[in-house]
Amino acid sequence: MDLKNKTALITGASSGIGQATARSLAKLGASLILCARRLERLKDLAAELQMQYHTAVHIVQLDVSQAQSVTLAISGLPQQFSNIDILINNAGLAAGLDSMVDASLDDWESMIDTNVKGLLYVSKAVLPIMLARKTGHIVNIGSLAAHQVYAKGSVYCATKHAVKAISRALKLECQASSVRVTEVDPGMVETEFSMIRFKGDQERAKKLYENMQALSAQDVADAISYALTRPQHVNIAEITLTATDQQMQLV
Repeated sequence: MDLKNKTALITGASSGIGQATARSLAKLGASLILCARRLERLKDLAAELQMQYHTAVHIVQLDVSQAQSVTLAISGLPQQFSNIDILINNAGLAAGLDSMVDASLDDWESMIDTNVKGLLYVSKAVLPIMLARKTGHIVNIGSLAAHQVYAKGSVYCATKHAVKAISRALKLECQASSVRVTEVDPGMVETEFSMIRFKGDQERAKKLYENMQALSAQDVADAISYALTRPQHVNIAEITLTATDQQMQLV
């Protein structure tokens, strides 16, 4: 099943999982709305996808943690892109790896604002479009941290537990429609994630992936594509994936 005649909105599309997903969905024929804060990266990605796959691309410089900006961005989409079939709630981050006593309040606010509030703002703006058309698919990018917790990661883990709760409740709310909801929970993925968490400390970020082959962004994009391309009567509720080398303890 391809995604021709489908329009997909991807948040956090300028790098990592979002960028890899944009490439995968373009290859499957979808038109794309690419959202992120880094406009130049979006421009480069859009040019690449248009040249390679001849797909229609609309870019939006967007901070998902700003509710009014999200509402204006969705309501102001060009007609060609206004009927959103697929939403990939990918924008998210981890900030810091400190004990509760030592953690920065700004880091906590950043994670909660982006990982939880941002996902809610975008979903609230897009969902009415899907419900009105009685079709659509929302994919929320969670984390293995939605299943287990670790020291010095309490707030990040809490935000990903929240994504799980939101995803499950949203599916119940969409039960009477044909809107599908999927949660994708990856373990360690080697992207800019750790560089952002450690505020540019490349050595510290690289050390996390020593002696293992972590997941790639493309691995996660493949899982997302799988969920999106199932027949309409099939809803993949949850996918959890880790590197073979990563220990997984689901609770």
